[in-house]
Amino acid sequence: MKINQTYILAGIVAALAIIAFVVLTMSPGKYDDFAKCVSERGAKMYGAYWCPHCKEQKAMFGNSWKYIDYVECSASDGSQLQLCKDAGILGYPTWEFKNGSRESGSLSLEELARATSCELPS
Repeated sequence: MKINQTYILAGIVAALAIIAFVVLTMSPGKYDDFAKCVSERGAKMYGAYWCPHCKEQKAMFGNSWKYIDYVECSASDGSQLQLCKDAGILGYPTWEFKNGSRESGSLSLEELARATSCELPS
């Protein structure tokens, strides 16, 4: 009887964890419209999964990051993918804008708003 209760409790905990994950990842983000605008205006970010500045940049957007046009430049072994070599990406993160200009390093949301003429929510 005690084993069955343990399995039931573990099942409930697992179900709650799944529900929490879905709610947190699927809920609208504060910057959804801003992130959509940034991408619609032709901005994209080149980055690498292992890059701490890229992680910081992604965190600035929270759940809204999913709307940013992002190019992963790193293969699983850490080497740079050919796509990014061909694009001349030398560091991460690198933002590229519709007019062809680039900015290296993590940019504030205000800087991205100025570069794209997108309205940043207050």
